[in-house]
Amino acid sequence: MREEIPPGTLDMLILKTVSWRKELHGFEIAESIRATSSGVFVVEEGSLYPALQRLLVRGWVVGEWGRTPDNRRARYYHVTVLGKRQLERSVESYSRVTRAIADILDPSPSRA
Repeated sequence: MREEIPPGTLDMLILKTVSWRKELHGFEIAESIRATSSGVFVVEEGSLYPALQRLLVRGWVVGEWGRTPDNRRARYYHVTVLGKRQLERSVESYSRVTRAIADILDPSPSRA
């Protein structure tokens, strides 16, 4: 079942996905997110490319033009040192938020 990507997490998911591989182009990023999430998250072009542009502007990724295996022109993205730092911050923040939500959804009697 498809779900909406939680607000504010697309940049983190893109950075994590690109950091796993040396380089990926846009379609590969979207496909990797879909496959890794077992089809739960589907990133549409209308969300993906503005996010990639935002990451480029912030210096979190760099893009280099190249050719796909079927000889199509594509921009391949790499995570920068700044992007790696941002990914660490994003993951830490996300972890704190998800723990807090889990605590609220299933509170322990000792915390009450």
